[in-house]
Amino acid sequence: MSLSSSTNGPLSTEKHDENNVYDSQPDGNFAEQLTAASPRLRGRKLTTAISFIAGTGFTLFGYDQGVMSALLTSGQWEKVFPQTVESTVHPNHATLQSFVVAVYEVGCLIGALSNLWIGDRLGRRKTIFLGGIIMIIGAILQTTAFGYAQMVVARVITGFGNGLNTSTVPAYHAECASPTKRGSYIMMEGSLITFGIMISYWVDFALFWAKTSSAQWRVPISIQILFAVVMIIGVSILPESPRWLAKQGRDVETLAVLAALEDKPYTDPEVQQTYHAIRETLCVEENSARRTDNLRVLFTHGPRQNFRRAALAVTVQCFQQITGINLITYYATLLFQRLGLSDTNSRIIAACNGTEYFLASIIGIYLIDRVGRRPLMLVCAAGQCVTMVLLAVLGSVNNSATQVVSAVLLFVFNSFFAVGFLGMTWLYAAEIVGINIRAPANALSTASNWIFNFVVVMVTGPSFQNINWGTYIVFAALNAFIWPVTYLFMPETKGRSLEDMDILFAVAYREGVSPVSVAKRDDLPIAGTPEADEILGISVSQPISSGGFLKVMNATSW
Repeated sequence: MSLSSSTNGPLSTEKHDENNVYDSQPDGNFAEQLTAASPRLRGRKLTTAISFIAGTGFTLFGYDQGVMSALLTSGQWEKVFPQTVESTVHPNHATLQSFVVAVYEVGCLIGALSNLWIGDRLGRRKTIFLGGIIMIIGAILQTTAFGYAQMVVARVITGFGNGLNTSTVPAYHAECASPTKRGSYIMMEGSLITFGIMISYWVDFALFWAKTSSAQWRVPISIQILFAVVMIIGVSILPESPRWLAKQGRDVETLAVLAALEDKPYTDPEVQQTYHAIRETLCVEENSARRTDNLRVLFTHGPRQNFRRAALAVTVQCFQQITGINLITYYATLLFQRLGLSDTNSRIIAACNGTEYFLASIIGIYLIDRVGRRPLMLVCAAGQCVTMVLLAVLGSVNNSATQVVSAVLLFVFNSFFAVGFLGMTWLYAAEIVGINIRAPANALSTASNWIFNFVVVMVTGPSFQNINWGTYIVFAALNAFIWPVTYLFMPETKGRSLEDMDILFAVAYREGVSPVSVAKRDDLPIAGTPEADEILGISVSQPISSGGFLKVMNATSW
């Protein structure tokens, strides 16, 4: 196979022997350009740094989600924002309380949707950097708020920045991770969401005792600035995603980053095959892009199955929210108070709940690349459904014994969710779609997450006020709905590269079968091989981006 790029200087890779070893012969000053484009970090140091910064972004996400839980019932908060104090005199205050929490999701939704237009223009790093700056501005406005309206506006701004981050960080991390470790890496991000929630609960509890100062709620809110600062400093020294670089025709940088991630020379066969697999995918995507624009391509079918794959990403992110997890995350302290616990004890139990939530999420990191995505989602959806049914039954009885069991069941629900859906939906949405639609598809899937997040958080207060334990019945039914949809429509992605998913869907389309059944087969060719080229319909000397050519050799030469 040979490949050249007119943008950054030609590179040819020619067959060296029958064992898939290639000698690369750089033309002109290609080697010097490659050295100049190489990241400062390599190998494990680089992958660790990417994981740390991505994890910091999701710790910030989790902290933001959990920090409001105990603040809503703190004395100093109620003094500044009396509109959020529930009472029989002002029944609409339950709605206002839910709104100041849920409006954050509106900002997140706007931020996520904005990635439809700016995600591929700015690139992954610049988008994350911009999101961090906006979150800092929003956090400052929240910390200095002296009225309900200012707090609402500030939470929208903070949410906007978080929407940019959450629709970009998983894609960036997935595009930089190897297939064998991608699952555990992004599940680790999910685990760090719970780490952030845990920190927020304990910070809220620590500041609960500052009962005579507005620091009781201002300090917890301001701490999110620290996470944002670390994130924007860190991402500024990391390399860009190799997939995004390739899409922009920056081939030298692409190869340099791939080599750095593997800590191997660019002539290494594995580095070369990954590089060619990416270019192979771009070849097909570019032909599709000639027929339609970048957003309309989301709704195309054919061998790429773009619409189906984007729909799966949107659906799985919807699933995360309709489980009812944020019923607990945002209102943990209130839920425990409704079970008869005092202000102090409800905060202690809520903080313990957040801690157990974090510890349970570690199990998912261990299982994700061993068990797979589908089994975890199926088992945990069933567990969540049963837990919600039990919460409804016990809520209808409502005595001291059932209140204790209900409190325990809230811990059980968190455990099922932490293993099956916490990081899973961010991972699955990033890896199920192709490179050409990854930014817009992740923007839509993340928007789906925030839309349903908003709905859940917004209706929770009024729902408990009007139907009480019946709220759990609603979420039990929604968790039951998740199971058949996952079983019938969501193919397994464990162990496959991002480019391998293109092969999987192309084979399913060509044979007229479900991608779920194709994913169970072990005879699919690996992306970047001649067999994969044939499935994708790539012909000899077919032009690709930057005026280069992808020349496919016969299968025996591989």
